[in-house]
Amino acid sequence: MAEAQNIPVGSNTTGSIAVAAESTVATRMSAEPSFDVADFPVPHGREEEWRFTPLERLRGLHDGTAEASGSVKVELTAPDGVTVETVARDDARLGRAGTPVDRVAAQAFSAFEKATVVTVPKDAVLTEPIRLGVHGEGGVSYGHTVFELGAFAEAVVVIDHTGDTVRAANVEYVLGDGARLTVVSVQDWDDTAVHCSQHNALVGRDARFKSVVVTFGGDVVRLHPRINYAAPGGEAELYGLYFTDSGQHQEHRLFVDHDSPNCRSDVAYKGALQGADAHAVWIGDVLIRKAAEGTDTYEVNRNLVLTDGSRVDSVPNLEIETGEIVGAGHASATGRFDDEQLFYLMARGVSEREARRLVVRGFFAELVQQVGLPDVEERLLAKIESELEASV
Repeated sequence: MAEAQNIPVGSNTTGSIAVAAESTVATRMSAEPSFDVADFPVPHGREEEWRFTPLERLRGLHDGTAEASGSVKVELTAPDGVTVETVARDDARLGRAGTPVDRVAAQAFSAFEKATVVTVPKDAVLTEPIRLGVHGEGGVSYGHTVFELGAFAEAVVVIDHTGDTVRAANVEYVLGDGARLTVVSVQDWDDTAVHCSQHNALVGRDARFKSVVVTFGGDVVRLHPRINYAAPGGEAELYGLYFTDSGQHQEHRLFVDHDSPNCRSDVAYKGALQGADAHAVWIGDVLIRKAAEGTDTYEVNRNLVLTDGSRVDSVPNLEIETGEIVGAGHASATGRFDDEQLFYLMARGVSEREARRLVVRGFFAELVQQVGLPDVEERLLAKIESELEASV
């Protein structure tokens, strides 16, 4: 396993591939999952999975003192044919895509009052997206949502987080055989919000899952996307865009568990940072198990530092238990503006300020295009533009 972290500005690190013995699976990849909060000790910040997180700013989500005292306004719109249900914790469909792997996720599962299950029937091809708006109205809130697609169904889901709250929630995506699901999750919280969420996807035979995670707001945002394959032939594409401002902590911890043969995964996250004490954390864990022959996987994280005083921790991890794979690799780089790009633009009459704006927009352009919804793409580009106003 190759690891790169606390990467200096201007460096580029590409991880090598290592074939691991069966007993050497990294502990961060094999945390014992549980729905019971008591199975997870209260973290103190020295644990591998918590060493980058400012626990004192989670406002009690990690130690059980954050009692549900607030509310969120939830608005869900879905095309005809989609079923939306409100269910209790004992509903058999909850937990199918994955089990909590840390104390906050377990706390969220034990604390929500009602869960929402959204079902797209077999063979349905939706022409309009399912839209879920979550607007914080203060206090502490918990939630759980399941999106389930029947065999050969196709859908797009947009989840939009706004407002102010201290929130822990789990989201599940269950894809039947041959299904196609694209999810766009936007974290555009107020500056004082705290958001921790585990995203579990279970990808069926020959199914395709695409996730686009966009993080702008919040005091602390800690997201944990996880991929499992239910059968051979599944594909997962995980894209992410984050813009970390002064004082913000934004943490994305991904885990792709290749436990079925002939599956594929592609991970690409990009971030920009500006201002004092802006802190971005990206952890990319990929595990190729012994049974997962024919796996093809690659992950990359790129970070652009716009001002002094920002910090990036980028840690790609790749562990392989079989040599019978198509390909595997990872890369991570953190740096400032490319002086050659700036010189090229300025030599053609573009001002330095505008040149910097063009470079940043170009840096994010390919990820914004993965959204595929014009109204959302325009909103994201406008948000990036407003963030740039503060730095260039």
